[in-house]
This record gives sequence, C-alpha cells and structure tokens, in this order.
Amino acid sequence: MTFWNLPKIPTAPFCPSEVSGTVEIPTTTNPWRRFLAFVGPGLLVSVGYMDPGNWATDIAGGAQFGYSLLSVIFISNLMAIILQSLCVRLGMVTGQDLAQMCRTRFHPNLNFILWIFAEVAIIACDLAELLGSAIALNLLFHIPLTWGVCLTALDIFIVLLLQGKSFRWLEALVLGLVSTIGLCFFVEILFAKPDWNAVFQGYIPTLEIVQQPERLYLAISIIGATVMPHNLYLHSAIVQTRSWQKSDISLKEAIRFATADSTIALFAALFINSAILIVAAAAFHFSGNRQVADIRDAYKLLEPLLGTGAASLLFGIALLASGQSSTFTGTLAGQIIMEGFLNLRIPCWQRRLVTRGLAIAPALVGIILLGEAGVGKLLVLSQVILSLQLPFAIFPLILFTSNKKLMGDFVNQLWLKSFAWAIAFMITGLNIWLLGEVLELIR
Repeated sequence: MTFWNLPKIPTAPFCPSEVSGTVEIPTTTNPWRRFLAFVGPGLLVSVGYMDPGNWATDIAGGAQFGYSLLSVIFISNLMAIILQSLCVRLGMVTGQDLAQMCRTRFHPNLNFILWIFAEVAIIACDLAELLGSAIALNLLFHIPLTWGVCLTALDIFIVLLLQGKSFRWLEALVLGLVSTIGLCFFVEILFAKPDWNAVFQGYIPTLEIVQQPERLYLAISIIGATVMPHNLYLHSAIVQTRSWQKSDISLKEAIRFATADSTIALFAALFINSAILIVAAAAFHFSGNRQVADIRDAYKLLEPLLGTGAASLLFGIALLASGQSSTFTGTLAGQIIMEGFLNLRIPCWQRRLVTRGLAIAPALVGIILLGEAGVGKLLVLSQVILSLQLPFAIFPLILFTSNKKLMGDFVNQLWLKSFAWAIAFMITGLNIWLLGEVLELIR
C-alpha cells in the first residue's frame, strides 16, 4: 500500500472519534512503504500554516519591510516542528488527543476556560479562511465580498460529501489543494525575480524586529498565523488514524515515521510562506509600493509590476485553494475540540455550520464598518488573536508530554523540554509586549 492507493477499509463517518485506527499499516519489511502509510496527517496540519491569514501577514511584512521578516517565518516554522512533534508523541503514546487529556487531567472549571479559548481560536481561524475565500471569489469572478462571505457557507456540501469516506480521501483532496498552492507560488517567484542574496540575509534575525512596534506587531501576527493553536489539538488526534498497533511496527518506529511526516510537510509550508513574502517584497517593497497590505491590492498590482497577467491569475487560484484546504482541517479541529473538552459529539456538518455562522457575523460587520479596504486589517487581527491563544494550548501540551507517568520512556528529554518551554515563554512574552504596545496606542 502506498499513499497514492486508498486503502480498502470499511467506510467511516468523517469525525475524529470514528476514524481512529482506520488507516492500515502494511505488514512489510520495507520501511519506505511503512513510512508512506504514515504520510498524511502532517499534510493536514501544514494547511494551517499556509491559510489566508498567513497571506495577509506575509504580504504586509514583505511590502513594508522587505525580506527582513523571513527570519520570523523560519523561527516560527522551527517552533511548529518541535510543538507538532510533541503532539505526535502525546497522541500515539497515550491514545488521547490534547483536548481529551485536558478534560481528564484538569479541573472542570479550568477545562471549560481552555475550551472557550480553543473555540475563540477556531473562530479566528475560520474568519481568516472565509475572508480569504471571499477575496479569491471577488478577484477571480468579481463576486462582491459580502456575497462571497455568505457563499463560503456552501462548503458544507463538500464536508457532507466526505461523510462515509475513508480518511485517506480527505488527505488526498488536501494534497491536491496544497500542491496547487505550491506550484502557483513557484511560478510567481520565477516572475518576481528576487535578489537571492538579500533573500538569504532575510533569514538572519535582527533586533529591529522587536525594537519597532510595527515590525513587532507583524512578527507576532506571523507567529500566530504559523504556529496555530487548533493545529495542536488536531495533530494529536489525527495521528491516531493509523492502526500501527495491529501491525508488527513498534511504537518508537511509528512515532519516528509520524514525526518525519509532519516535519517534511512543515518544510513545504515554510517554502510557501517564504514564497508569499518574497514575492511581496520583490514586487512591492523594492518598487516603492510599500503601503500594500491588502490581498486585493497585491492581486491588482502583480500584473503591471511583474509584466504578466498570469501572475495575478495564479495568485487568485492559490488563494482560493488555500481557503478551501483550510476549511476541511478547521472543521475537523473544531470537532476534535468539542468532543475532547466537552465529550459532546454532534455531526460534523452541524459543527461546520455553527463555527462558520460565528465567523460570518464578525466578517460581515467588519466589511460593513471598515469597508472592503479594511479586510486586510481584519485578517491580520485574526492572526494576532490566534497568537494570543497559543499559550493556552502550548502549556498543557508541554506539561503532559513532560509527565513521566503519562509518557513512560517517551517522556520529553531534557533538551526537548528546554526548547519547548523556551518557545512557550517566548510567545507569552511577545504577546505581553504586544498588549503593552496596543494599550500605549489606546492611551
């Protein structure tokens, strides 16, 4: 069996509690074939690292500050790799996802608070997805943003079509969408012709990022757009779709394969995020159009600045693919969070309607109050909100995976625990710094 051949297994509803252990691992001595059976969950997780919220922050960062924020994207990606590896360990060793662990290990009051924060993160993520899809529909088909926002609710039919399908169908669909995004931006970079020496220097961190409030705001929004809290709940659950327990594969090998899967997928996300910022910097920052912070403005300027209409078309297609791929993982993450924290199961399409309804309302209000020109600011704000929610998912994840009684021989080693706590406190410190800057502006 390979990633390309969907396994012949009994169909299961498209809900987390029903797909656990449904993807078979071949009983073969060929490690490559066994690894391919684990490929998929990392791809679903990586989608959250290239959703429309990333586009807004990457475009704004590239247009305003050139290649300097590439270092933030790279550091954020390294954070993501470490945190997602902890999710793999937690899910495979304990047989429970992060939300379930919170419910069984924390006081009900604390569990309820964490659930509220997780739901806020899901709504902020969904807000970015529907705004991105609505913008893509507007750019490609000239559908008004307000109508586009409402039309995004129709993606519930895609979720319904996935009901009763193997989990591999979802992974294959997302693979097609992610490949579309990657191919589009590979061509965009060829059109943009960036200065590669400057690009490589952009990956080197500088103190200017934390010394200037504008850069810090965008840096934190990039972190929020890259290391997304709902992905921690999602990944710890979907790694359990592999039925490695029924084969002769060991737990250690299963964790290694699943970690490699997520690491490779996140490096693909690093390429796409970097490509967005590089294209924005090459096309806008160095041409004097540093005020570009809106996806629609970027779309309109790419054609005259890069000299080809294909640049704008590919940009719009990639944006639509980004919004739709994020839809599926956001729905699944919302279901995992609700089932895990509350032990409450509802059909996935109902969960999708609830989440999308809660996101549509602020989107429409924002468009009406801020106008279509303010959509970019709303997207960046959604990513800052996600960053503010991160500590409430990261701290429990590190606590659980550092617990010897829970994890046994797979407990976090000292170096890994040190890195994880450093990430958690750095993100928390940056959030506190950002809040202080915002309060100063309000005064």
